[in-house]
Amino acid sequence: MYNTRGFANPTNVRFVQLVDGIDNQAPHIGAPIGSALAPTDLDIYQAEIIPGTASALYGMNSLNGMLNLFSKNPFDYQGFSFQQKTGVNHLSDQNASAHPFSESSIRWAKAWNNRFAIKINFDYLTGYDWIADNTTDLNPNGNASLNLLGADNPASDPVNSYGNESSNRKTLTLGGKRYSVARTGYYEKDLADFSLRNMKGDFSFHYKPVQNLEIAYTYRFGILDNIYQRTNRFRLNDYRIDQHSLFIKSPSIQIRAYTTSENTGKSYNIRSMGENIDRTFKSDDQWFKDFSAQFNSSVQAGSSVTDALTQARNKADAGRPQPHTAQFDALIDKLGDINNWDAGAALRVKSWMYHLEGQLDLTQDLLKTFKEKSGIQLMTGFDYRNYEVYPDGNYFINPVEAGKNLNYYKYGAFLQVSKTFFEEKVKLQGSLRADKNEYFDLRWNPRIALVYTPQNDHNFRISYQNGYRFPSLFEAFSNVNSGGVKRVGGLPIMSQGIFENSYFKTSVDAFQTAVTADVNTKGLTTAQAITANKGLLKKNDYTYLKPEQVNSFEIGYKGNWLDKRLFVDADFYYNHYQNFMAQVEVSIPKSKTINPDSIAIYLNDKNTQDRYRLWTNSKTTVYNYGASLGLRFRAVDNFILSGNASFAKLDRKDSNDGLEEAFNTPQWILNVGIGNRKLTDHLGFNLNLKWQDTFYGNLLLPQETFRLIQVLTGK
Repeated sequence: MYNTRGFANPTNVRFVQLVDGIDNQAPHIGAPIGSALAPTDLDIYQAEIIPGTASALYGMNSLNGMLNLFSKNPFDYQGFSFQQKTGVNHLSDQNASAHPFSESSIRWAKAWNNRFAIKINFDYLTGYDWIADNTTDLNPNGNASLNLLGADNPASDPVNSYGNESSNRKTLTLGGKRYSVARTGYYEKDLADFSLRNMKGDFSFHYKPVQNLEIAYTYRFGILDNIYQRTNRFRLNDYRIDQHSLFIKSPSIQIRAYTTSENTGKSYNIRSMGENIDRTFKSDDQWFKDFSAQFNSSVQAGSSVTDALTQARNKADAGRPQPHTAQFDALIDKLGDINNWDAGAALRVKSWMYHLEGQLDLTQDLLKTFKEKSGIQLMTGFDYRNYEVYPDGNYFINPVEAGKNLNYYKYGAFLQVSKTFFEEKVKLQGSLRADKNEYFDLRWNPRIALVYTPQNDHNFRISYQNGYRFPSLFEAFSNVNSGGVKRVGGLPIMSQGIFENSYFKTSVDAFQTAVTADVNTKGLTTAQAITANKGLLKKNDYTYLKPEQVNSFEIGYKGNWLDKRLFVDADFYYNHYQNFMAQVEVSIPKSKTINPDSIAIYLNDKNTQDRYRLWTNSKTTVYNYGASLGLRFRAVDNFILSGNASFAKLDRKDSNDGLEEAFNTPQWILNVGIGNRKLTDHLGFNLNLKWQDTFYGNLLLPQETFRLIQVLTGK
């Protein structure tokens, strides 16, 4: 996953990834699915990366940055090439034996008379994924008032175990005490296949009717089997994404039109799979009834509380499907084909994206005389994009027109003005972009930049711009039932009435915990405890989605030294983020005409409330800054020495509400490398060493991560 400037999640919706100027996102997600549509190593000509906001020219969503991978033109790079990568992982892994990794790539291109050309790429990758097996309890204090901690906690919720989350727990009154009890659940390693497969390829046909005009048609496809993470973890099976594009290019005009289709195939939600395997064996009501009966019986027989809890779980779980049996595997197949997460686990999304854009250099031909007289260069462009999704009834519905595909569109245009001064040593550039989304008012993106070039080999730059991000399809229109929680898009047509009548889940949880503690430690009745603690309930004060916004300031330097043997690239940035899109969990009493005095009674019982996860905006304003330095030295005999360092820091947060995106970027990242592409006529190598600080509170990576990238041979 590519990203710059922090503030990312596994979906990475704030970073735009292009291939030859074409967005390779999965439409319903609004971000790429790994490298499913990326070119192979053999076909990458160069990579252009713009760290930071790039909305003014590249449109909405590029708040953190943009990567454009340019493939090799078949007119310029012909012939056949082949690449093989091999490796092995899961060495000394207690969860899996060693597994091979393999990636095979081919490329073939041919041109005729500098008029016609074709190109074919194919790549096939297989391997075995990392196995998520974190057993840390996310609910360690679920029964703290009863001093039931660690292994004795009957409401334990291990990170990578599913079917024992908050929606799978119930408060049971046993022997006059209130116990929080969760169903047993299953571990991810028992529910998912961790094998990897990525098959992708592309075909291009290029035509030059005249010397300075090129027309290209490209078809790309990708087929995936792997583990994918969003709010939940998914097993992608036969996930497919296809793309058709048409590109017209001349010295003054560029026009792109493309369509991307997405089909999630036979994929499934791992969490829903775990909890619904439990429910096929025994309903929640029956399981908790059996648990309670056995606990009471064990206590009456003289068992201790901890022994009684163990015996109650064993009794309630008797006959439960066991992993890696024929019965268990048959349930995975069955539930994986039920497109309702209250009863099954299937992910069945079909979506499309249609895009048209054009760019015109007005002063290349049309206003050439104006450019010669004024020194001003003008560029303009437009784009139109429409998302379409099939309303499957589980993941998406059409709230506008039931039974028809849901459409969600935006359009925009920009104008860029450039002029040089002082014998072309100073270049001033300004641009203004306007974008209109179907559900939001017109948004303006200004950008101004100044570049000072005292000599050909040195330039200094300074820039300011702002950017916006509109909600993705999922953020705007999701309608997912999962584990007793409904995830609802943040547009008014999806969530009207929910925001206004709901209470924060955090306050509901705190309220229920306080009621339980008062019953268990103070001897109050449940009714007395509810009355004493109802003031803990907090009404939801968030509202419908708005676009995210960033204001960004940047300065930088690039230059060559030592007779162009040393290249230096340095920059510093400061960003100001507002309206991060995030989810808030809330509860609503089930009765629509409930007496306000009875709200606390309803919210004390999970059976008398509905739970939602709503897309909204964080109230936090976030400031961060960072810098980077890159060095590249060309030594003797084609040896290249390189190194770079980047620093990123969260400056501060105003009105911190906890919903803002995590700043999950290491404070320091260091890379050093040495390489030689032509050590001999048939041998080249590249060796890199990487070190980085911790991030995400030591949960994801060790303190120091060293990585040997690869040693490749090839002519």
